[in-house]
Amino acid sequence: MIKVILADDHRVVLQGLCNLLENEDGIEVIGQASNGLEAIELSEKLKPDVLVMDLMMPNVNGLEAARLLKRRMPDIKIIILSMHDSEPYIIQALKYGVLGYIPKESSAEELVKAIHTVNNGKRYLSSVLSNLIIDSFINRGESGALDPYDTLTERERLVFQMVAEGNSNADVAEIVSISQRTVETHRANMMRKLGLNTQTDVIRFAIKKGIISLDG
Repeated sequence: MIKVILADDHRVVLQGLCNLLENEDGIEVIGQASNGLEAIELSEKLKPDVLVMDLMMPNVNGLEAARLLKRRMPDIKIIILSMHDSEPYIIQALKYGVLGYIPKESSAEELVKAIHTVNNGKRYLSSVLSNLIIDSFINRGESGALDPYDTLTERERLVFQMVAEGNSNADVAEIVSISQRTVETHRANMMRKLGLNTQTDVIRFAIKKGIISLDG
């Protein structure tokens, strides 16, 4: 039996996914999360085989949650289920150890296939996304330049997303359970490392990196 956790900040989507999988032989949904922090905490507690996760979620987005979980739980298999199918999102997901990436408009059959495929340790991308990735590497060489975002610590990344979402230092302190002064320190460090000066700069950078979206 493949133990699965589902994570999406839209309750209707989450319930729909549960309904799709509840009657599938060999698959058991053992938990549901409504944001990235919950997905991380629930995964560490319940130890699923596969985590199916939305890309854009509050507090910690799907990509960052995947990065953190793969560091803490190397054996967990992660599928990103998202409406965002542009190449930068997919490349970053693969870089962070995500094994599956499929569009939200995919059929139930494709989701089930993806779950079984990644559970066996293999990557699963829909044919459209696979072609997109292949074309990307053909048309451009990989750059050896260090991405400033990669220099941020785990806590600085959490603070960065929450700030980009419009949370105040006090809000972040309460959500992450740290002091407001510590938040201010992390905020100053991440702004310096990324070369950002204003809240508008933070938002633009976050959108460019796929950390938040204009739809959110």
